[in-house]
Amino acid sequence: MAQRVSPADTPRPPRSSAAALDAAAASDPALLDPQLRAAFETCRRLHADHGKTYYLATLLLPAAKRPYVWALYGFARYADEFVDSLTDPDPDALVAWSDDFLKSLDDEAGAGPQDPVGRAMAATMRRWDIPREHVEAFLDSMRMDITETGYATYEDLNRYVYGSAAVIGLEMLPILEPLTPEAVAPARALGEAFQLTNFVRDVGEDLDRGRVYFPAEDLERFGLSREDLFAARAARRTPPAVRELLAFEAARTRELYARAVPGLDMVHPTSRDCLRTAYRLYGGILDEVERAGFDVLDRRVRVGTSRRLAVAVPGLVRARLARADEAHWRSA
Repeated sequence: MAQRVSPADTPRPPRSSAAALDAAAASDPALLDPQLRAAFETCRRLHADHGKTYYLATLLLPAAKRPYVWALYGFARYADEFVDSLTDPDPDALVAWSDDFLKSLDDEAGAGPQDPVGRAMAATMRRWDIPREHVEAFLDSMRMDITETGYATYEDLNRYVYGSAAVIGLEMLPILEPLTPEAVAPARALGEAFQLTNFVRDVGEDLDRGRVYFPAEDLERFGLSREDLFAARAARRTPPAVRELLAFEAARTRELYARAVPGLDMVHPTSRDCLRTAYRLYGGILDEVERAGFDVLDRRVRVGTSRRLAVAVPGLVRARLARADEAHWRSA
C-alpha cells in the first residue's frame, strides 16, 4: 500500500535535485520553502524508483522544469499504488486521500494539502495553470480500478484511459510549453500510447489483480475469454491465440504513437529531446515485447540499460545545445 510520508521521511536530496529546485525557485519563489522542497524530493524519489524509463527522459528537460514533472509522476504513482499494490491494496485509503486532496484545493485559508505528494502536486498545478478537471478525471479513473475489472468495448476502455493516461499528457503539456494549440491532440495520444504499452507489458500482473484491460470484443475476435487469460497465466504459458491478441493490441498502440509524432516538434525546443526520448524509450518496450514473441504472461520485459543510454545520451547532448541556444538568444 502507498504509505503517507512526511518531509521528515525524506533524506537530504542529491546535489542535482537541489540544483533543479533552485532553478525552479528562480521563477517560482514558493520553492524556497523547505517543506515544499522536501515534498518535491519525495515525488522525485517515487519517480526515480518506479519510473526509471520516464525519469531518464526527464533529465533532458531544463533543470527548472524537472521538479514539476516529478510531482506529476509522484502524484500519479502514489494514487495508483492504493489500488495496484499486489501485496496490500487499500482502495478506501484512495477515496479518502483523493477527497482530501480535492477539498484542499478549495481551502480559502490557503493551507493546501497536508501530505507531501499532494503539496507538490498543488504547487505544480498553480505554477503551470493545470486545470483541476484533469486531476479529477485522473482520480476518477483510479477509483474505477476499485470496482471495474474489465471493459466490453474499446470505447468503454477509452473512458478509463482518458483519465488514467490522456490527462497525464495534457498535464505535462504546459510544462513542455506548446507552440500551438494543435499540440493538444498529440499529447493526449502519447499519454494513451504509454498506457496501452503498459497494458501489453503488464498483462500478467494485471491478471494477478483480477483485471483484464483488453476489451472483451478484442478477446472474442481471437476466440478467447477472460477465463482463458487467467488459465494461461496460471499455467505460465502464452498460447498462440493470446500472442495474436497481444500482437493486435501492440499494433493498435503503434497507431497511437504514430498520431503522437507530429506533436514532438510542437513544444519548446528545450523540451523536444525529453519528449522524443520518452517516445523512443516507451516505444522500445513494445519492441522488447515483440522480440520476446509476445511471450509475456509470466514475465515482465524491460528495455535494457545499454539501450536506454544509447537513446538518452545523444538526446542529452542535443538538449544541452538547445538550452545553450536559448540562453544565447535571451541574452542577445
